[in-house]
Amino acid sequence: MSRFNTRTARPSATSPVTTTGERTATYEGATGYLRDSKSELYLLAIHNRATDTFYESGAARVGRYRQLVRELAVLDPAWTAGLLAWLRAHANMRTAALIGAAEFVHARLNASQAAALRPGPTAVDIAPYSNRAVIASVLQRPDEPGELLGYWTSHYGRRLPKPVKRGIADATQRLYTERALLKYDANSHGYRFGDVLELVHAAPAPDRPWQGDLFKHAIDRRHNRAEDVPARLTTIRARNDLHSIPPQERRALLADGADRLAAAGMTWESLAGWLQGPLDATAWEAIIPSMGLMALARNLRNFDEAGVSDTVAQAVAARLADPDEVRRSRMFPFRFWAAYKAAPNLRWAHPLEQALGHSLANVPALSGRTLILVDRSPSMFPGYFFSTANTSDIPLAEQAAVFGAALAMRAENPTLVEFGGTSREITPKKGGSVLRLVEQFGRIDGTDIPAAVKKHLAGHDRVVIVTDEQTRPGWLPSNMRGHGGMPETQIDDLIPTSVPVYMWNMAGYRPGATPAGGRGRHTLGGLSDAAFGLIPLLDAGHDARWPWDQHTA
Repeated sequence: MSRFNTRTARPSATSPVTTTGERTATYEGATGYLRDSKSELYLLAIHNRATDTFYESGAARVGRYRQLVRELAVLDPAWTAGLLAWLRAHANMRTAALIGAAEFVHARLNASQAAALRPGPTAVDIAPYSNRAVIASVLQRPDEPGELLGYWTSHYGRRLPKPVKRGIADATQRLYTERALLKYDANSHGYRFGDVLELVHAAPAPDRPWQGDLFKHAIDRRHNRAEDVPARLTTIRARNDLHSIPPQERRALLADGADRLAAAGMTWESLAGWLQGPLDATAWEAIIPSMGLMALARNLRNFDEAGVSDTVAQAVAARLADPDEVRRSRMFPFRFWAAYKAAPNLRWAHPLEQALGHSLANVPALSGRTLILVDRSPSMFPGYFFSTANTSDIPLAEQAAVFGAALAMRAENPTLVEFGGTSREITPKKGGSVLRLVEQFGRIDGTDIPAAVKKHLAGHDRVVIVTDEQTRPGWLPSNMRGHGGMPETQIDDLIPTSVPVYMWNMAGYRPGATPAGGRGRHTLGGLSDAAFGLIPLLDAGHDARWPWDQHTA
């Protein structure tokens, strides 16, 4: 068999992430490629949790992100607004979306003021674009209006521009409910619900007449004068009734208390405080019906240790296996892998496998032969090799392994490889478990993508590389080196242009490892349905657009 795929070349498809042609170096010294501003911002945004990574501090990442948002907010506000709304609503990135919206509005207001000082043909009309709508679009959880206010006031002072006030006010009408107040209005937050309402002068939504009572109660509560709760606020009144019960009598109510806890908007965290002690089996069984899927997945070990009944455990397992529950939870696939690692009881393995499958339902089933290279180098394991602020999060390497394993399990004829400075093949079993397959991955020192490609590429129809892209230079054997210059071989040197390469970026660093955007070389990123669908689209020779553009060609 020929080492290279010799199929007839198809028309070259284009993809949105593109390089400029300007070269740089990766953090490990190989030839790298600079991306245009939109591409750099997109890849950084979908991976930016404002924490340290192996090669870049959290502060540096946030600084780079802020600069890119501010630049593109003025140059292409429609594109940037689309990115920010999608980032929060579909990519489920909270911090990046909130920071981005604040910087978007601040940059545009500054540009508008500067333009007003330059009347004539050079003036730009910036203000009419809806800054208010951008602010509202990124606020999707009840504590986020306060978080955005905290970011704005810490960077730009307590004077709030009208678009910020109005966008936050719009969000409070949508987000502020009794249950939201009970869950998120805590003294530990810099801006309480009452603070937000007073600063932005929010009015109740016309179709929510009870919000008038809620808003007044939130403000009174903030100022410690909420003695009488309005009759329409039934959930808050029910919570107050629970707190009026003497602590020594509270556990006795749990046996038949599930409905009462639900009516009072009780969460598992608040239940522990109400009981003033640990949650035993009876307490867990009372609160489990009120818990969301993320909370269930995080507490499987606690359920086992407390000894919840088999009947309750079966109900939890059924919810984990329910595709609608998984879709509504908006949990990243790797969260189910983390739950699997944390919960040793085998009764959770199958439902977690099903949950993971539902979360990865749109990973494509690729035809033909696919080489899948998964990066397991030290830079994919921050927190394992050195101390960072990101140690509580799931390493990039494990996220990459989950995606690579799922891709291999669905592919018609996959070659699944883990690599660092060396590499080895991992063999998936048809119809086997993605979670068990992920367990076979290890950690490998060094990062050499060209060596992995050279060793394992053999007649494949496509190559998918799941990595942070920070490769060492690949070195040609001495008998293949040309005269003069560095004896480096690049990934592009090893893969014919008839074989498409999908570089799945996992970190959002500035240098890329290959050219991207066309001629069979594509950089993708993000563990979302929109991202998963781009491989078969490009593979078929169709152009792809940004994930938030619903009209892909």
